[in-house]
Amino acid sequence: MLDWPLLSLLIWLPIVAACVVALVGSAQPGLVRPLALVGALVVLGLSVVLYLGFDTGTSAYQFQEKAPWISAFNVYYHLGVDGFALPLIMLTALIGVLVIIGGWGIKDRVHLYMAAFLVLEGLMVGVFAAMDALLFYVFFEAMLVPMFLIIGIWGGPNRIYATIKFFLFTFFGSVFMLIALIWMYLQSGSFEITDLHSLPIDLHAQILIFLAFLIAFAVKIPMWPVHTWLPDAHVEAPTGGSVVLAAVMLKIGGYGLVRFSLPITPDAAAALDWLVIGLSLVAITYIGFVALAQSDMKKLIAYSSISHMGFVTLGLFLAFAIARNSGELKGAGLGMSGAMVQMISHGFISAAMFSAVGVLYDRAHSREIKSYGGVANTMPWFAVFAVLFFMANSGLPGTSGFVGEFMVIIAAFHANFWFAFVAATTLLLGAAYSLWLVKRVFYGEVGNQKVAGLKDLTGREWVVLTTLAAFILAVGVWPFPLIEMMEASVQDLMMHIVESKLK
Repeated sequence: MLDWPLLSLLIWLPIVAACVVALVGSAQPGLVRPLALVGALVVLGLSVVLYLGFDTGTSAYQFQEKAPWISAFNVYYHLGVDGFALPLIMLTALIGVLVIIGGWGIKDRVHLYMAAFLVLEGLMVGVFAAMDALLFYVFFEAMLVPMFLIIGIWGGPNRIYATIKFFLFTFFGSVFMLIALIWMYLQSGSFEITDLHSLPIDLHAQILIFLAFLIAFAVKIPMWPVHTWLPDAHVEAPTGGSVVLAAVMLKIGGYGLVRFSLPITPDAAAALDWLVIGLSLVAITYIGFVALAQSDMKKLIAYSSISHMGFVTLGLFLAFAIARNSGELKGAGLGMSGAMVQMISHGFISAAMFSAVGVLYDRAHSREIKSYGGVANTMPWFAVFAVLFFMANSGLPGTSGFVGEFMVIIAAFHANFWFAFVAATTLLLGAAYSLWLVKRVFYGEVGNQKVAGLKDLTGREWVVLTTLAAFILAVGVWPFPLIEMMEASVQDLMMHIVESKLK
């Protein structure tokens, strides 16, 4: 194993690169984009090194770094990765490169735009790598700032409303998490996440802590009914902001449930699993119908994201229902693995769909479905990619969108037939709103003169869309490397949830 601080490099290198880009930008604007791209590519390369040195046969945290931070409160700068964190860090690094390439055409304060995304990338890696709960919280809160600026400065006409709503929702949820972390620190004297995993807590306190975590992470996912900030944020955000928000930031909510809620409060999770499963099924079905009613492409994708992220929370909490139904956990690991695969898959697919909408918006300056028609006649190569992405979003076999949802639905059969039946409706709803959009935007006669004048993909757009298409197909055809990466961590989490933490 490497003995140099790989995780610290992954966190701080993009932040340092952001400072360089911001400083160089005013004096040498021509260097901004290449410098930002080099910084993002180095981070991607380091993430590949991390993967190559990762041992998939153990659930232990690897590449650990630990140093005193706030000694008076026993707080450490402690980093490490396991099978849950590694794929999310790699996803973050890949999306970071694609966002820089996709934002090449930005003309307003380019150096600050690129710097904001590089800072955001480093902070998101910090969230996934943190092994100290207070360090996790600091990264968790700090990443709101660059995203707030990205939407607020480079967003649409209602960007101020969207940024304030985004900030208030997410900050409101994280206050509850901080209260829970402080309470557990007073009981254990430690903010180490692994120490909190073994902390005995009575059921009443567990329920309160579980609800505090659920509020914090449900807003981030987002789960119904605390989802209303997401469509506004997506509609007003620039394309790069929507890509990062959907592909990575939403996954931090699911990651928080895996890292905190399930292992720290398993008894409360077992007692309240009906709540999370119920909210997940509502999100999958009701929000699917809401997506079907949208006329704005970005809003349709945003609501689609909420529906598909419902599979993540459903898969994570099926274990308790399976245990009650059959007396064993057969199928529970499948649900958890499916939830993690769904997170990564949704990262690729949502990034691809928002990138595709961005390609159209850059040319026609409209997100309304009715503004298009017959795009495949003037942009045939673009249409090939876009149709693939929307079909993957509807769960087409052979794409990554099928794998995670299928695993969760199969696991749901072990818990309750009706869970699986309701969850499976997303296959119909997803196909309905995806095909409806594809038909009206890409096929038929050319809708208007603006569509008739559209030009097909540029070189940079080819790079972004081809990369995302390759990963969507690769995970869809051969998901084994991804599943293998997280298998040991899934089994370790299963051991945590079957072991009572009651005092």
